[in-house]
Amino acid sequence: MRRTYRRPGSGFSGRNRKIVIGLVAAVVVGGGLAVGTGLSSASTFCDGLDEQIQVTRDFMAEQRANPNAQTEAILANRQAVLDLINVQKAQGGCGGAVEVPVAQPTTEAPVEEETEAPVEEETEAPAEEETEAPAEEGAAGGDVVCAGSTVTLSGEAGAPAASSGTFPIGTRLRVTNLDNSKSITVTVASTSGSCILLNNAAFEEVREPGKFLIRRAVIERVG
Repeated sequence: MRRTYRRPGSGFSGRNRKIVIGLVAAVVVGGGLAVGTGLSSASTFCDGLDEQIQVTRDFMAEQRANPNAQTEAILANRQAVLDLINVQKAQGGCGGAVEVPVAQPTTEAPVEEETEAPVEEETEAPAEEETEAPAEEGAAGGDVVCAGSTVTLSGEAGAPAASSGTFPIGTRLRVTNLDNSKSITVTVASTSGSCILLNNAAFEEVREPGKFLIRRAVIERVG
């Protein structure tokens, strides 16, 4: 019969020692694999956060370049997303957080209101007053007298004649109505308080129908 010799003080046989060494090696290898797997997962996690940050920043840049009525609210929402991603990066040990400036709300330039030019009121040119032409000497070369005087009738009957308070009896005067270009030559036959008054017959020769006053008259002394 073969006897096995055991060294005093040793608790393991050769076979047991090999088993223990194998278990230790397995633990070491397993721990290494676990550490490697953990590092790989952490790297993938951080890379994913960085990708989300870049996508969000690109989206915000596009919103700023093409603003609309919702741009301000959208940028505020995306900024909140970036803040949350930065917190996740810090908690996951991914290094420093990426600082993204808060987007300033875009303001549209105020629309200028079109103002109509004031309409200029048309003003009529003042009417030119008619001025009487200065009395000229008659065809017979008479002297113009009593300039600006009006001529009316005395109401006396008889042949055409005149009365005057300016010229003596016997003076010959010619009266021209400028409104109808009619004229008559009469002799002063009586006195009156006017430069000249025509009797009924003389007045009928130069009057306009329905009128009893000659406003525009030329009176000439012809004899």
